[in-house]
Amino acid sequence: MERITYKGWPNCYRLSNGFVDLIVTTDVGPRIIYFGLSGEWNEFKEYEEMLGLVGGDEWRVYGGHRLWQAPEDPARTYYPDNGPVAIEEHEGAVRLIQPVEPPTGVQKEIDLILSPRSASVTVTHRLRNTNTWVVELAPWALSVMAPGGVAILPLPPRGSHRDYLLPLNTIALWAYTDMSDPRWHWGRQYVMLYQDASATQEQKAGAMVTDGWVAYVREGHLFLKLFDYIEGASYPDLGCSAEVYTDAVMLELETLGPLARLEPGGVAEHVERWFLFRDVPTPENEADIDEYILPKAQAAMAGWGEAP
Repeated sequence: MERITYKGWPNCYRLSNGFVDLIVTTDVGPRIIYFGLSGEWNEFKEYEEMLGLVGGDEWRVYGGHRLWQAPEDPARTYYPDNGPVAIEEHEGAVRLIQPVEPPTGVQKEIDLILSPRSASVTVTHRLRNTNTWVVELAPWALSVMAPGGVAILPLPPRGSHRDYLLPLNTIALWAYTDMSDPRWHWGRQYVMLYQDASATQEQKAGAMVTDGWVAYVREGHLFLKLFDYIEGASYPDLGCSAEVYTDAVMLELETLGPLARLEPGGVAEHVERWFLFRDVPTPENEADIDEYILPKAQAAMAGWGEAP
């Protein structure tokens, strides 16, 4: 771990295992502003006009990866993360700790553990209830991806009418979701959403993703997120464990933990495992996903994978 200045913030830290690099901010946050293969580009979107800013009462997107509370609420979810956070080194891990949010009584933490042998990192998101009363919430992990790629949400295995008489999973749509928008591909096994700089309307959808992975492909790189899906648990947003959102400048790849009723002092955790791969073509159809993406997702689910 190396302390650096990054894009106007003097108190950032670079973490590297020789395969991937991460940069975390401590002037604001908790925020992972940079994630990429060592010596290559940032997979995350950065909002250049906001980099280096601190303080103020206005919530700023900044870019990178952040932790929110779900369900989305203007007062609770958008509390500004414009102030400093603590950073701690633990055995094999780095922890970012935000001060308790005054209006919510919730404290956010993010733990990072780099794999010693591959382009992967474990990201543990933690919400702690410091109130003297019970709160209901879910951890919500949002990665703001650089523009020009395509997101992939896998659906549960398909079957016949005879074998599946009842609904198998849910897909949630927002008021501004337009299913006829050409950025969407509603396939049999996958939902795909393309980011397009010429678009004028935001798009969002969520799904009950039981396979425990989502992906984003851009410029030959595959960003793969693994997460635990807990069968039978209650998830936010009509049962969504994963969501995608896009506008003209970025695409968000989001996963959610189950809703939890936290007693005073209680903690909700949500773990993602990130992988990066080189030389992955941008899929144009479901056959491409089965050929280029699915084998890597299955291998990652089986273990930590290999270095790219």
